[in-house]
Amino acid sequence: MSTFWTLACDADDPQRIADFWVSALGYVKESGFDEPDNASIVDPDGRGPAIAFRKVPEGKSTKNRVHIDIRVAGPGPWDRAERARLIREKVPALVAAGATVVREEWYGDVLGHVVMRDPEGNEFCVA
Repeated sequence: MSTFWTLACDADDPQRIADFWVSALGYVKESGFDEPDNASIVDPDGRGPAIAFRKVPEGKSTKNRVHIDIRVAGPGPWDRAERARLIREKVPALVAAGATVVREEWYGDVLGHVVMRDPEGNEFCVA
């Protein structure tokens, strides 16, 4: 049996960054974690891990060593061209929600993934 776990993240504004990830992942805010200094979001279907955000005094200073990959095509195997189309659909919605595009990574002549930053500068990928 697997163990339930939570991805814990430092944040400058936990509520704002939780709102972004709710939009990006289709998660919902977890009740009881709605104070200014902490927030938690959960998969409404109960499949994915919870993600918690806690306010910390220091800002982000380097590349994060762990990051979220948004898998727009779901679990593999994938049709590469269809996955590239889904990536191109998702990226503008994330930009509208406050993310920024860093770069595109290509696998030969097909878009492989897009590296982005969330509103607090944390890197993540859309793949």
